[in-house]
Amino acid sequence: MWQRAQATSIEVYHLLSDCKDWGFKDQITRSTNSIADNIAEGAERPGKAEFRQFLGYAKGSAGESRAQIYRAQALNYISNTDGRCLVTELKEISKMIHGIRNSLK
Repeated sequence: MWQRAQATSIEVYHLLSDCKDWGFKDQITRSTNSIADNIAEGAERPGKAEFRQFLGYAKGSAGESRAQIYRAQALNYISNTDGRCLVTELKEISKMIHGIRNSLK
């Protein structure tokens, strides 16, 4: 799960490497980075409750990232094909996060 979130973040960097909309680029890279970063930070916390909390943050960032991918497609910053692949991957990552969060109850 962390590896896939990390790979998705890196893919967004590559796809938007030529984007001149610095504000948008900053926001979308921050939100995609946040998915993997919160998974990693939560895994290092001492208790299940804290890990679960950070997984919640990661899941929220996955939703934010999907919304931004849709916006990037509408603005023609990324192709519809790349956008669909990213959205599919973000949905899968979100499902994995959800499953792990539920197992920590």
